[in-house]
Amino acid sequence: MSTGSSVGPRTFCPGNYFASFFDFAVRSHSRAAAMLLIASLIAFLPGFFQIPPVDRDEARFAQATKQMIETGDYIDIRFQDELRYKKPIGIYLLQATVVKTAETLGFPHARSTIWLYRVPSLFGAIGAVLLTYTCALVFVSRRAAMLAAMIMVGSPLLGIEARLATTDAVLLVAVIAAMWALAHAYLSTRDGISTAPTGLAIPAVFWTALAIGVELKGPIIAMIVILAATTLSLVDRSARWLTALRPFPGFAWFVVLVLPWFAAIYGRTGSAFFVDSIGHDMLAKVVSGKESHGAPPGLYFVLFFATFFPASVLAVLAAPSVWVARHKPAICFLLAWLVPSWIAFELVPTKLPHYVLPLFPAAAILTAGAVESKLLSRQRWLERGVIWWVVVPIALSIAVIAGAFAIDRHLMFPAWPFFAAAIICGLMAWKFYNIDGAPLALIRAITAVILIVIGTFSFVVPALGPLFPSVALAHTMEEAGCQNPAAASVGYEEPSLVFLAGTTTLFTDASGAAAFLHEAGCRFAFVDAVQEPAFLLRARAMKLHYDRGPRINAFNLSKGQRITIDVFRSVGGAP
Repeated sequence: MSTGSSVGPRTFCPGNYFASFFDFAVRSHSRAAAMLLIASLIAFLPGFFQIPPVDRDEARFAQATKQMIETGDYIDIRFQDELRYKKPIGIYLLQATVVKTAETLGFPHARSTIWLYRVPSLFGAIGAVLLTYTCALVFVSRRAAMLAAMIMVGSPLLGIEARLATTDAVLLVAVIAAMWALAHAYLSTRDGISTAPTGLAIPAVFWTALAIGVELKGPIIAMIVILAATTLSLVDRSARWLTALRPFPGFAWFVVLVLPWFAAIYGRTGSAFFVDSIGHDMLAKVVSGKESHGAPPGLYFVLFFATFFPASVLAVLAAPSVWVARHKPAICFLLAWLVPSWIAFELVPTKLPHYVLPLFPAAAILTAGAVESKLLSRQRWLERGVIWWVVVPIALSIAVIAGAFAIDRHLMFPAWPFFAAAIICGLMAWKFYNIDGAPLALIRAITAVILIVIGTFSFVVPALGPLFPSVALAHTMEEAGCQNPAAASVGYEEPSLVFLAGTTTLFTDASGAAAFLHEAGCRFAFVDAVQEPAFLLRARAMKLHYDRGPRINAFNLSKGQRITIDVFRSVGGAP
């Protein structure tokens, strides 16, 4: 992947330096790991510390963990007084460990610092990149394995999950580890493909990863593994290769790992967790579109272009060649990982983009293998496909700047150099595709995505205060300087407000907010402008004394609409 004599316009793309580092790092596993770690940090850290809690899933996960720390109860899962039994305990324990460690080390306000709750996701995303490299070595050369891992670094979907305090980045690590072990078990029976290590290492990795995945997100990892193993067994008309995973002692070890918490939650709540998690959450999503996330089959295929960009362009172009080679054991395994579960996700009515993230490593390895085999190099017609590598950075740059101006009348000039560099890299990736080859072009395209990410998440999103009204509302409480402030909110009921303003935050109506403000203590009422006339009417009827605070003009991202929130503070509360 040498950049050759880097002269002329090609020198303006930072991707050339990435490519040179790539050529240096590919010489050893330690160098490869170091490069992938550095690339991951460059791609995933922008905005990680600056972006406030994001509604709604991240804030719900973080608040449930925060309540565990507050109560010392690490078995039950609650959001305020509401049972939160959609997911098992895994991610909450990981987040709580990070936050409690920070508190022990004297970190100020650790429980209300959202990035601490994101640390497991960041580590999960980095681990997923490194494990993709490790897993790819079972199928392709070191150079192609590094390229597959870099594809994961550039995936916008993984980049988003790395910045959110949710389950999916960590689950991805468990899935890749399980599939790595499954691949060794399968390919070790094929002469000349792979040699599986002897002993218990492979079964131990497989069953431990499976247990961790179940503790994180229930049966999703089991579905992916079972569909892949069943497909391979049907294709080969034999399942004897699964004996390499030591199924009987392995399953016993799996039970030992998952049983303690499931037994504890059953002892605490009876069947409530299983009814809510399996019945009301998982099966409900299978039967119908839940929480306004219903969509017809094919949505993930459409979204793949964006969520797997820029490698999605080459993945689509490589698909016919990959299908022709489907009878090769390595290709067969990767397709068994990718296709059956993808179809299953497409058939489920409830759809969210991150559901298919555990399948991306298989797509990345297949794409990298196609690039390595020269199937996607120096063919004139391919230039028409990879033109998206320059079109998308241009469109994204314009969209981000226009969106920021529409929301906050801000042109975000500090981000412009990064967007300009991204456009140059995209242009170089397209213009010199057939001259410099697919590997270097793909690295340039990945660099373009990373530059867009840096500009957007470092400079644009954190500066858009109207996107995060909970921050402004919580700040008004802090500025009051009183002890034990409490808040009630009318018309604005986002989980981020509970996380930032306190677990006791009350979501109520206009009359409830007036009654709340009437009680003794340092109290605040946050009232949506639409509900304000009703609140003022009730306040006059109660002869309520209050101070009027600032008016917060914001944009509720969850609902996609502008909102105005007025702040009222009780008068006479004890300071």
